[in-house]
Amino acid sequence: MSVTFLLDIPEDNEGDSLGSSTFENGEQETRFGKQQQYTDPDAAFYEQDDHLTATMKILANMPSRTIGRSQGAMLSEYYNRTMRRRRGRKRPSVYSLQRSARPSLRLRDGVSDEQDEQQRLLVSELQNTSGTNRSRLLKSFPLSLNVKRELKQSINDAGGLWRQRNVNPCCTQLRDEVTMCIHQCWIFSLSVFLSLRPWHVALKQIGGRFGSSVLSYFVFLKTLLEFNIFLSFLCIVFIVIPQAVHPLNIPNPRVFTGLELLTGAGYFSSTLMYYGYYSNLTLNENCSSGFNITACPAGRAWFPYHMPLAYLFTIGAAFVSTCIILVYRMSCSFGDSFRVGLFRGATAVKVFSSWDFKVTQNRSVQRQRENIHMQLKEMLSERLQSDRPVVLKKQLKSIFIHTLSWALCLGSWLGAAVVVYLLSEHLHQDHRARVKRGGEPEVEAMLLPLPLAVSVLNLLLPYMYHALGLWEKLDFPVLEVYVAICRNLILKIVVLGVMCYHWLIRKTKFLENKCWETFVGQELYRFVIMDLLFSLLDTLFGEFLWRIILEKKYKKKCRTEFDIARNVLELIYSQTLAWLGVLFCPLLPVVQVLKLLLLFYIKKASLMRNCRSPSKPWRASHMNTTFLTLLCFPSFLGASVFFSYTVWSIVIYFHIQIVNGQRKIINLLKEQISNEGEDKRFLIERLHSFYEKRSKEKRHSQQQKAYFNPGNT
Repeated sequence: MSVTFLLDIPEDNEGDSLGSSTFENGEQETRFGKQQQYTDPDAAFYEQDDHLTATMKILANMPSRTIGRSQGAMLSEYYNRTMRRRRGRKRPSVYSLQRSARPSLRLRDGVSDEQDEQQRLLVSELQNTSGTNRSRLLKSFPLSLNVKRELKQSINDAGGLWRQRNVNPCCTQLRDEVTMCIHQCWIFSLSVFLSLRPWHVALKQIGGRFGSSVLSYFVFLKTLLEFNIFLSFLCIVFIVIPQAVHPLNIPNPRVFTGLELLTGAGYFSSTLMYYGYYSNLTLNENCSSGFNITACPAGRAWFPYHMPLAYLFTIGAAFVSTCIILVYRMSCSFGDSFRVGLFRGATAVKVFSSWDFKVTQNRSVQRQRENIHMQLKEMLSERLQSDRPVVLKKQLKSIFIHTLSWALCLGSWLGAAVVVYLLSEHLHQDHRARVKRGGEPEVEAMLLPLPLAVSVLNLLLPYMYHALGLWEKLDFPVLEVYVAICRNLILKIVVLGVMCYHWLIRKTKFLENKCWETFVGQELYRFVIMDLLFSLLDTLFGEFLWRIILEKKYKKKCRTEFDIARNVLELIYSQTLAWLGVLFCPLLPVVQVLKLLLLFYIKKASLMRNCRSPSKPWRASHMNTTFLTLLCFPSFLGASVFFSYTVWSIVIYFHIQIVNGQRKIINLLKEQISNEGEDKRFLIERLHSFYEKRSKEKRHSQQQKAYFNPGNT
């Protein structure tokens, strides 16, 4: 916007040294007889600024402009005026201006007073707000640090004068000291709380050295640990402790030999470990009635505790709570991951605004530098990979390789299902025969081959999928991880599906005199323990010894990449086993917590010593969301369906059958009562007919006697 001035250039040096423009009767006169046009942007700017100043004065003095409503407008206006003030901070030289343009400097000096007035209004508005809101507004507003310091100093000066006029100095000093002490205690407690976060430094170190892709595995492991701690707390408080306080008076006939740590059977079968040990009655039922108080044990609660309902409702509440937390975490992760990198200036923001200047320690500085360096590599690799051209011949070759790879994967899934099913059938037929012969210790040892075979399949087949992924040579590393996750996930689903089918359909036929729930809990315990052992062996032989072999062969440092897909699916598989077994083994989440703690430290140590960062850096912004989604739908949903079907078919189903049997008995009794009534009616009718016949015969005999002996009548 520009304003056109008709300027009067004087003929001599008389008059105002700064120059002036004369206007007579609304017409402009020039001494040279010549009019010149000049465009002054500053004049237009300050003409608009006058209107803004007047408007802001009127708005600020309106009664409806309370502090809650006007502080945003005041801050916005002050910010706009400050920005205009910065742009016009450098005044033009007097010698470079036309003489007629010099009055704009006077206008600028006049406007500075208006700006000071606006600043005073803003300070007064902020002075009336609370300290928390004032600090929040100052931090959130896009002003420079110098401007914020000036505002804060002005507020403090004004507040000091107000306190000197209205507050007792002794009370003010005491209040300030107490406030400062509380603030320091709060800062200290907050720093202690943040330092106590589990594995905070370790996760920072992993992310800076190996990138967000490898970090996502350890973050996911931490998430699973939190779920299992919550589940363990519920089971211990509401199931294990009440039963431990009221133990069953049944001696354990078996002796602990150490083999129970692998099999889960033997001595553990008659303990709090499994479903079959827990009472089927109400605890403290006699003590709650008030009678026979002397028979109640001292120091125990006297309220009744129905153990079957507590057991069922605790497991059900644990599943519902886990579902709610899992869906909430998944939604939060979904929102965070899909907001990353959606704007074009993400790289510039990462380059110029990602450094934390509060970091002072050398180790923290090094860790932050590595983290930013890895993030920049990930962002740049995505752009380079998206610009690669597509060749038809290479594309056809890739389609053929992918088809063959998926055919091999399909064959491996079918083969794994057949092997698991046939082996389980053979082992349990042999188990049934041995139970009849009484060879119990040998039977428990013979149950180990099934989890052993399943763990071998889960160990070897993922290496085959990894080799197929290297053969396919996918361009995008994230796509390679997703394909590997899909193949490993289908393998886990097939194996667990066969085992669940076997447990639900076949086990009740083979175990006539044993608790079916306890036996399933023992098998799931064996699967969890065997999975832990094979994970440790895989870390030892697959990473440590492989690194040593490569270094001796190539005479230099050779390290393998961390297989994210395989390790993540191992965690999901292990967590699925824990969810499947919590109904049959309430202490299985505790075993899972110990397992995850051990895995974290072993995997971290192996990662730092035996693995290297990905050869193709890629940003795992969506990986946490993907892991939680896989944990929710195939894993948790499958475990929930298994839990629901088990409760319906084994607890509820038997009760339904009992009720149906009782109804049949009642119907039979009613039918019997009806038949007895019919029998009585039949007997009464027979008696009635008999008496009628007898009376007829009697009358007939009397008539005959009267006929043959008429004199006697």
